[in-house]
Amino acid sequence: MKKIFNLIFCGAAALTVLASCDGAFLDSKSPSTFDGATVYGNYSLAEGTIFGITEAFCEQNSYRGRFLPWYGFNTDIEWYNAYTAGKPRDNKNDIAAYDCQPNNSQLNSAPHVFASIYMGIERANLVIEGLREFGNTENDKDMAYLLGEALTLRSLLYYDLIKAWGDVPARFSALTSETIYAAKEDRDVIFKQILADLDEAIGYLVFPGQNAATAKADRINKAFAEGLYARIALAASGYALRPADGKVGTGDAGSVRLSSDPELQKSVLYPKALNYLKDVITSGTCSLEDSFAGLWKKFNNSEHLNAGGEVLYVIPFGDGRGRWNYTFAVKNDGASINGTAFAQGGQAGPVPSFYFDYAANDSRRNVSCANYVWNKDGSITPAGIAKWYFGKFRFDQMKSNPYTGGNDDGVKPVVMRYADILLMAAEIANELGELSEAKSYFLPVRTRACGEDAAEEFVAAISSKEDMFNKIVDERAFEFCGEFLRKGDLIRWNLLKTKLDEAKAKMYDLRDRQGAYDYLGTDIWYKLSDDECSVDIWGLGRDEQTNPGSDWEIVANYIKYDDKKKSDLYAEKIENIYIADPESHMFWPLFNDTITNSQGYLVNDYGY
Repeated sequence: MKKIFNLIFCGAAALTVLASCDGAFLDSKSPSTFDGATVYGNYSLAEGTIFGITEAFCEQNSYRGRFLPWYGFNTDIEWYNAYTAGKPRDNKNDIAAYDCQPNNSQLNSAPHVFASIYMGIERANLVIEGLREFGNTENDKDMAYLLGEALTLRSLLYYDLIKAWGDVPARFSALTSETIYAAKEDRDVIFKQILADLDEAIGYLVFPGQNAATAKADRINKAFAEGLYARIALAASGYALRPADGKVGTGDAGSVRLSSDPELQKSVLYPKALNYLKDVITSGTCSLEDSFAGLWKKFNNSEHLNAGGEVLYVIPFGDGRGRWNYTFAVKNDGASINGTAFAQGGQAGPVPSFYFDYAANDSRRNVSCANYVWNKDGSITPAGIAKWYFGKFRFDQMKSNPYTGGNDDGVKPVVMRYADILLMAAEIANELGELSEAKSYFLPVRTRACGEDAAEEFVAAISSKEDMFNKIVDERAFEFCGEFLRKGDLIRWNLLKTKLDEAKAKMYDLRDRQGAYDYLGTDIWYKLSDDECSVDIWGLGRDEQTNPGSDWEIVANYIKYDDKKKSDLYAEKIENIYIADPESHMFWPLFNDTITNSQGYLVNDYGY
């Protein structure tokens, strides 16, 4: 870790941040030949330092190759899809199944995601200090925008650190030789700082499309910063595994509880968060896509980046960087798609029972839950009852920038959508006792999914604060499956283990075709969809239990189980949704290499 942090310090101090993610330089002159006044007094040079912050996303073992592929599952709606009974212990599976140990081979390998995120934070610290000193941010709105962007990026990086590790070191000024090593800080200190930073940043930022930088969603804008404030406020005031007060960094096992800090209570944070969300909603600068399927077709087609739509911010990977569809798209077992044969995707997917939780008329169901696979011979067939994939992410829809195989696909993962703004507003308004207002935010999301009449009837029937909360818990699942917001939601609601156990029970019932699934037969039928890149399945609905006709192919014994067949719902696969107690292992441990090289400053809490 000493070597890594020295590299961070030296590289950031030399302002190597002027290099963008794909290695292109904004200026041929070496950044180290400039002084702070030259760099931060010039908009173009100062803007280049912002790209240096986001370059940290692109490091091999940072967001690109470790954080995004591994944080966010298993939940009651999403799980690791590659588990097979009888094989040697899988370090990838251990991460997903809440048994990630400090020596995990995926995450305890240099360069580490933990250090890479801190590299981004160190670069942000230098940019913030440089702009404050030399950027004339009080009188130059463009320089003020860059300061707001840097503050927001630092807040995002810290929020993701807390999501994954709980309590971490707090570094809000540039490193010196005396401050390279630091112990963990109570996360409440960090929460309060990044919320204050966002308060400041929001005053400098503009809404999407209101300056040249915010024309696309790969740069920070005011709508995203206001939404991020609300997302962090919900986490800071919610439940999580916490060491006892005063025991952070001592090896304390902790307990799942709320913060005891008076500044992080719902009564303090929620009114301000709701006002920020209202500001986004009333700005008229964001909107839901008309079609849920159309939204994700644009995502795969790299057409989701223009300002003024639903996507508020994306991880700004270059066209040849990032592993999103490579990891999460509908599985391809070697077919030629867009002219190239490759075998990728399908490493995670919806839990098998989740498809059945949707209303039959919900347009999100068949987009979020896909049960087909591209075979090597080019055919497309059902994948099996235990092998569902995220239909939001599809190789066949990558037309404008075809994916040709390899580790990087150029997909820019969505960090926040306008639908989240609406559902966070509904949740917070409901908690503040404004049921009618909460319904008004909830309704548009439901309307797009199920149609106006059905949505209005559904929302009108919500009768109480508790009922509204339960509907929001469900709606966030239906809306965001495969976007990996669910784990954080379940943690802050104190529902993580409860919902995982519910998912296990549902999968057993589905396997045995009992309870809510007692109408199911063992067979299904399928045929190629009109788009010729997916399949329609018949036999999973209550009114679909007879042969639909000669143009459909049958899959006999589709819903059954065999302990030796990996595509079936055998008990060991169901139980693998968690191995260790998810409440005591909701956070990753600090990994051995990080601890070993911390000079004794860092230890693991939470019983690791």
